[in-house]
Amino acid sequence: MSGCDRRVQEEEMMDLFEEYASKGFTATAPLAERMRPSTLAEFVGQSHLLGAGKLLRRAIEQDRLTSLILWGPPGTGKTSLAQIIARQTNAHFVALSAVLAGVKDIRAVIDEARRQRQRSGTRTLLFIDEIHRFNKAQQDALLPHVERGDIIFIGATTENPSFEVIAPLLSRARVFTLQPLTPEDLATIVDRALHDASRGLAEMPVKLTSEAREHLVNIANGDARVALNILELAYLTTEPAADGGRSIDLVRIEEAAQRRTLLYDKAGEEHYNLISALHKSLRGSDPDAALYWLGRMLEAGEDPLYIVRRLIRFASEDDGNADQQDLLMAVAAIQAVHFIGMPEGNLALAQAVVYLATAPKSNALYTAYTKVQGDIQHTLALPVPFHLRNAPTPLMKGLGYGRGYRYPHDYPGHHVEETYLPENLRGHVYYEPVDDGYERVIRERLAQWRQPRDIP
Repeated sequence: MSGCDRRVQEEEMMDLFEEYASKGFTATAPLAERMRPSTLAEFVGQSHLLGAGKLLRRAIEQDRLTSLILWGPPGTGKTSLAQIIARQTNAHFVALSAVLAGVKDIRAVIDEARRQRQRSGTRTLLFIDEIHRFNKAQQDALLPHVERGDIIFIGATTENPSFEVIAPLLSRARVFTLQPLTPEDLATIVDRALHDASRGLAEMPVKLTSEAREHLVNIANGDARVALNILELAYLTTEPAADGGRSIDLVRIEEAAQRRTLLYDKAGEEHYNLISALHKSLRGSDPDAALYWLGRMLEAGEDPLYIVRRLIRFASEDDGNADQQDLLMAVAAIQAVHFIGMPEGNLALAQAVVYLATAPKSNALYTAYTKVQGDIQHTLALPVPFHLRNAPTPLMKGLGYGRGYRYPHDYPGHHVEETYLPENLRGHVYYEPVDDGYERVIRERLAQWRQPRDIP
């Protein structure tokens, strides 16, 4: 990174972590930035993490943080929480953006952290926003310093850390999952902005109608930044009355959001009611009802990829192996939506929905895996039996790895009587296919293989 780029980054992060902390707001600062909480008492939402007595809250209040990753959707408080930690910790705080920073910047932070530790014993807390944008080499550069305790690492990401953060770094950082804000949380944030004269909109009287308020918190879909941006635009485009006050109605909110009022909202009860209706119509093999509920969701603006994710789950949960094309159809639908986009992709979704609805049904896979989860939680996890282990080295072969294993392809029908479960689960049956569709064939085959027998 060039010196110029580094100065730009430093200026941006200083704006983020210092300007609002000192309440030195400017007239051009967005409302969403001005309303960022400065203390835990001001923080709204995430009570499962920051409620009284919760682990993360105690760690922040007692300045006993270890490396952590904040994972959650946009507008749920990840950066705001990092700001609060910056103010409350006694550590030297450094913030980097993964969009701009590189390995050279990380090394510079580490060098400074060591100097801080040698001079005064002060720890360094390194916050990296959008950590998922760091590649493997950049994340590897962090690893030894996190392990040695040179820095306390805090990452923020909207992406699943399991896929975007390297396993060694992930194992050394506690992941805290932030949830989308509830309508009640968003209403609190909106009301605070309306009544705060120093940071919010209350320098002059401002009123938000109840209808507009309800629509605003629903259309924001759990994102505080979206809610405040819409509110600010509606405020700025509403002409003040003679006394300087403003009254914001539903029309203003709709205009600011650039969306019409929908018959259902993506964050509220109707969202879950409709996806439940679609799922149950599919399970009940009613293609007409399934198409109708699909249309209700798509025409209301639902994310088509959310619908496809539910279709993929349905294919395995409710159709299973009764029709082995179900899962392929659902996966093909998501590829079609990605490839041609919307609204053209709506017919690919409709095709998948009709196929899933009219396919033979089986929940045998769902039932089987539920049993497996129960046994994993409640039975002793015995080692893998020796005859099932590979023996790639002479030492392992000498220890008995692979001894006694019978290769099924050497036997008639490519099947031989054998024990594959650990001893404490010997004879357990998880998968019991139904007598419909292709599972009937599987059922007959398993019936022959599962005949009572004496296995050595």
